Amino acid sequence: MPLSATAVAQEKDGWKGAPRTFLWNSGPIQFTETAKYKKNPPWTIAVANASISNVWAVGWLHSLQYIAAQHKDVIKQLIVTDANDDANKQVADIQDLLQRKPDLLLVRPATAQALDPAVTRAMKSGVPVVLSDRSITSDNYLSLVNADDWSLGRNMAQWIAETLKGKGNIVMIAGIAGASPAENRIKAAHEVFDTYPDIKILDLQYTDWSPAKGKTVMAALIQKYGKQIDAVWSDHGLEGSGAIEAFVDAGYKDGEIPPITCADLNGCLTLAVKHKVPLMNFDYPPKMGGVSLDVALSVLRGVPVPKHYVISSEISISKGHETASVKADRWLEDYAQMNKSDDFIVSTGIPNYDPKTFKVE
Repeated sequence: MPLSATAVAQEKDGWKGAPRTFLWNSGPIQFTETAKYKKNPPWTIAVANASISNVWAVGWLHSLQYIAAQHKDVIKQLIVTDANDDANKQVADIQDLLQRKPDLLLVRPATAQALDPAVTRAMKSGVPVVLSDRSITSDNYLSLVNADDWSLGRNMAQWIAETLKGKGNIVMIAGIAGASPAENRIKAAHEVFDTYPDIKILDLQYTDWSPAKGKTVMAALIQKYGKQIDAVWSDHGLEGSGAIEAFVDAGYKDGEIPPITCADLNGCLTLAVKHKVPLMNFDYPPKMGGVSLDVALSVLRGVPVPKHYVISSEISISKGHETASVKADRWLEDYAQMNKSDDFIVSTGIPNYDPKTFKVE
């Protein structure tokens, strides 16, 4: 049963329909012609990855490798570099990869501005580029594959504003400064919060999408603002899980921790269930790694690809905490994997996924 923007399916067991991002698109979808990049297989694909510095990024890489293993008949070589979140190293990685004359370059940029020149040079040299997860400052690429950061930021902010009945104090914690997902989510949240004159943003801090840093940052915010904090806008479950831990360590009892938002990380979900935290989860699925590779293969086959390929996300909310505008595709209590580890990522697209045992040829 298709959902409208504010309606909710009767069964809270996950989205099964056509991609929302296609059905809800506000205008024509721009496609990029790729006929000039068509080549006969087998192909060499180079991947310049920002890092695998957190479990979400590991899930992204595993998703890409999972799809690559399914196409080993046409992929001669998959070359992957890891910049360890260092934009300068990633620029050097791209230079080295281009020396190996790949048929296509797939980039998950460390930061938008620093990687733009390197990606632009690759395109000008004739090597097609597909971006995944994060963008650059120009449009010098064939396709960007991610989930919608703007929808994520707005939905999280709308849920908080309506949960607080339009009045309260919020702290915001986000990922990496300069990374397009973090910056776009913050801008999107402000679009919502700015329409509520009685919503006050006490602070904004970056956490590098780290549970440990999220906990440290939130502990400092609790020490500074204490009970003034009515809600926490967290742009991902990585720092969101650390934030919940900080409230627990600060002595907040079950049911006393303020509403919080998160995404993807099982630890954020299970902690919210355990400590009775009102929570809204908007998935930013790392399965986009595998989707990005599928798009790359379409480029090499000469098939037109969307300039912006936005994969579907699902919303889960703790029971009793839907709002007028933000409804649940499934309940938090059903989505949280209580029998799995805190660092489990719930939306990789890999059946029976376990990052510790995952293997592909």
